[in-house]
Amino acid sequence: MLPVGLSNIRLPLSSIKQLAGQTFWYGLSSMGARFLNYLLTPYLTGTMTTEGYGEMSIVYGAVPLLNVIFAYGLETAYFRFAKQGKEREVYNTTSLSIIFTTLIFTTLLISFREELATLALIPAHPDYITMMALIIGLDALAILPFTKLRQEGRPIKFATIRIASILINIGAVYFFISVLPELKEQYPNNTIFALYNKDHQVGYVIMANLLQAFFTLIFLSREWLSIKFQFNARLWKEIMVYALPLTIVGFGGMINETIDRLMLPWRLGIDVEAAKGETGIYNAVYKLSLLITLFVQAFRMGAEPFFFKQAEGENAQKTYARVMKFFVIAVTGMFLFVALYLEAWKHFIQNPEMWVGLKVVPILLFANIFLGIYYNLSIWYKISGRTRAGATITLVGAGITLLVNYFFIPYFSYMASAWATFLCYGTMMVISFTWGQKVYPVPYAWKKLLAYMVIVALLFFVHKGLTAVVANKVFYYALATLLLAAYGFFILRVERKEFKRFPVIGKYL
Repeated sequence: MLPVGLSNIRLPLSSIKQLAGQTFWYGLSSMGARFLNYLLTPYLTGTMTTEGYGEMSIVYGAVPLLNVIFAYGLETAYFRFAKQGKEREVYNTTSLSIIFTTLIFTTLLISFREELATLALIPAHPDYITMMALIIGLDALAILPFTKLRQEGRPIKFATIRIASILINIGAVYFFISVLPELKEQYPNNTIFALYNKDHQVGYVIMANLLQAFFTLIFLSREWLSIKFQFNARLWKEIMVYALPLTIVGFGGMINETIDRLMLPWRLGIDVEAAKGETGIYNAVYKLSLLITLFVQAFRMGAEPFFFKQAEGENAQKTYARVMKFFVIAVTGMFLFVALYLEAWKHFIQNPEMWVGLKVVPILLFANIFLGIYYNLSIWYKISGRTRAGATITLVGAGITLLVNYFFIPYFSYMASAWATFLCYGTMMVISFTWGQKVYPVPYAWKKLLAYMVIVALLFFVHKGLTAVVANKVFYYALATLLLAAYGFFILRVERKEFKRFPVIGKYL
């Protein structure tokens, strides 16, 4: 019988340190890149109208779904097959495959740009669809070179390219939105500046993204030049059998993450411009859950290659259990850090009209905690090769997302979308845990971890209730700090033996 706790497990910290290092270099570079990108939110919400920001949100809403189709599970498949001693052959075969399919998919998107623009409620801008198709295609071509860098353990180049490409994007957005209008006023007779149209801000944001994707591929030129025309059809079939169910996993995951922003303007049943405004509000406040979202992304980037390598060790399950415990401690602390100080975080959104949507942030934060736990749990079907199980779980989650959004958006607007996200990820987490323990048992301290999540939820409601009675900013922040510190002290007391083994924290315990 599996233990419900981990108090009796005394594994060396080397494996945990290894994961921390991988998360720092590979995942944290991705986290840093996305954080730089999120810095555009206060700038764009301050310079664009609510309707314009909503229009941009609709255009970008379909991108993650298409990214999954363009990648069709090859990233995770690469890690699994590369460890079998044929990394070069796997890289060549998968690269040639993705080049061929990217050309086909990109051509199809551009060919149907008029119809897609109408479907996205932007019939006057099929050019947006053309640019987005090129961006998605270029991003797809960069997937395997980035994966190769992670597999080979080349963090510096990985981090440099990710950060540099985002800086190019930010610089280009600022140039198009702020610098070009001033140049047009100063030089009204200049032919180049005369082409600038201040009403096409969304198009300029997309154009900046296209420049980012182009230069990313340039930075990865050495990885591209290393590709040889070596296509192993038999190996490709094996990879596809493993990868295609992961495409369903990824596609379902992106439905869960983005379909709400696509369904909002469609299901609200109100004026198109008003619907775009509601979508813009939801998209802006959604980004306030970025701290947990970015950490989950960072963890996933570092954990995926780490988990596959750990699978060959003797204490793999115990390592996974300890990783889960540290992960939950981290994300519950992040939940309190964002939810208790929401009055400060709201200034990240420069448009006060959008603050009305702040009530969904705690729901989305908890939803992302569930998602992160699910990523930890999903290792059972990836290692055992049962990727169809992952597809099944994700389809259940996608079904919940679609049904809740479809039936409740007309009555509750984006509040329904937030609860749909919460229910979806929570259900996926529970199903994966229950199913995984039967196939690949891991001694997770699930009772303790569940208690941590309940405690932070109660602390949030205590803060919310008391600050509603005492409407004072000093009291608001003082109570938030007290509750956060109390939770930190509680964790240190409960996990004292665990933290005593850490090199820096341990000497103070």
